[in-house]
Amino acid sequence: MSGSVSSQQVSRLPGTIALIGSGETAHAGRQAFAALFAQLQPPVRVAIVETPAGFQPNAALVARRLARFLYEHLPEFAPEVRFVPARQRGSIYDPDSPLVAEPLEWADCAVAGPGSPTYMVRHLAGTLTWRLLVERWSSGLRLAFASAAALAISRFTLPVYEIFKVGADLHWVQGLDLLGPLDYSLAIVPHWNNREGGDELDTSRCFMGQERFAALRRLLPSGTVILGIDEHTVCVLDFADRSGRVLGSGAVTLLTTEREFVFDRGERFPLDLLASPTVR
Repeated sequence: MSGSVSSQQVSRLPGTIALIGSGETAHAGRQAFAALFAQLQPPVRVAIVETPAGFQPNAALVARRLARFLYEHLPEFAPEVRFVPARQRGSIYDPDSPLVAEPLEWADCAVAGPGSPTYMVRHLAGTLTWRLLVERWSSGLRLAFASAAALAISRFTLPVYEIFKVGADLHWVQGLDLLGPLDYSLAIVPHWNNREGGDELDTSRCFMGQERFAALRRLLPSGTVILGIDEHTVCVLDFADRSGRVLGSGAVTLLTTEREFVFDRGERFPLDLLASPTVR
């Protein structure tokens, strides 16, 4: 696979990750990307992974809308964007194609956003695109995952559409488990304080509602940490100083087996809180 790795990408630590509860093309998104780009020299090279929305006929438009946001709202970083059209296994946009995955070799930062979390898992797990992303991240590639993509990289992924739209029984599916090798057993849940249902329907907890989510929580293995991220809120995981930081307009909620922690915007917390109790 062609492409070289610049000196600014080399690191002994995994790259910083920004988890975006929603609003990746709004003020929260600007804060997330500014935090990721801050220590990189312009132009910052960004690879947008199209998999979460790969089932949609307008998948390319979704990715290009995000690219336009980066160009217009972060000009101080002079972003250069390439697309990773890893939309569907067995298609011309196969995530196992070296040509499809190649921009990840070039990038300083990789981004994935809205769509279907379970679709992203099905079409990325075990593929060349996913292996390359993990390999690059382990040596410093910075990552941003918003909404569906944040769900998909969990160890346990919430099948939002299947439950909320189709009426499937409550369940979790095995996710991509990006942070598993760091001894984190996470269920990442964006849209934590969603209010789209108004007074008639509780759509918090990523459209599950508090009562239904309580039942879902009981289905998770002991030791799983739930990382809830409010709308228009960002949780930045910095492995260099072993801390999480909250940006945006809301809060981040951590539910461990023993306790609940809530961290408001501007606050930090130790990443040790995300680790399985067996390694803390």
